[in-house]
Amino acid sequence: MSIKDNLIKIKESLQKHVRLVAVSKFHPADAVIEAIEAGQNVFGENRVQEAAQKFDQVRKTYPDASLRIIGSLQRNKVKEAVRVANAIDSVDRIELLEEIEKQAAKIDKKIQVLFEFHTGEESKSGFEDKALVVEALQKIAAGDFPHVEPRGFMTMAPNSSDKNLVRAAFKKLRSLRDECQKEFPQFDLSELSMGMSGDWQIAVEEGSTMVRIGTAIFGQRDYGAAPLDAQGGAK
Repeated sequence: MSIKDNLIKIKESLQKHVRLVAVSKFHPADAVIEAIEAGQNVFGENRVQEAAQKFDQVRKTYPDASLRIIGSLQRNKVKEAVRVANAIDSVDRIELLEEIEKQAAKIDKKIQVLFEFHTGEESKSGFEDKALVVEALQKIAAGDFPHVEPRGFMTMAPNSSDKNLVRAAFKKLRSLRDECQKEFPQFDLSELSMGMSGDWQIAVEEGSTMVRIGTAIFGQRDYGAAPLDAQGGAK
């Protein structure tokens, strides 16, 4: 099936309130353009350098293509992430918020963020303590990070065939969101980015507003090959 056919099939299965983030990591700019021409406009990338090269190229033709950074973010990559991204969905520590504010202030750009919370996937990062999330939100509420706009939460469920374990992870994030929304009514924390190609149906059942799907749209990634730009050149 083509990228267009895959997108149609997935979107027909999604409820209207659930947004699709097409994960284009390791796929070339041409694949992103094909998805845009099929009606998809929101993309997720893990690696900042690859994302910047790819979307600088894509936006020459499609300037409104929306990019979300969904991978673990090092402080030395924040400057480029803030420049190229519309949102950073993997904020996992207060020190990262400090750097995001510093770099966003330099270019006077407001950037949306999601707080990544660790709900069970051992190999992944994320806040592990609600108290630290609350502290981060308190700092934003106090005006410490005027260029940062908190919009909700993100998680990765355990890589497990046990659906109850996966479901429990999503329930945990939803509960965290509900508690934080009650404590910080001045913010819109409605976004729940949870669910990927293998578990998005369960995530939607548990309240996900944003699913991150790559393989089911673009096919298997070629991890050994450098992505090509829209003109066919190696990146």
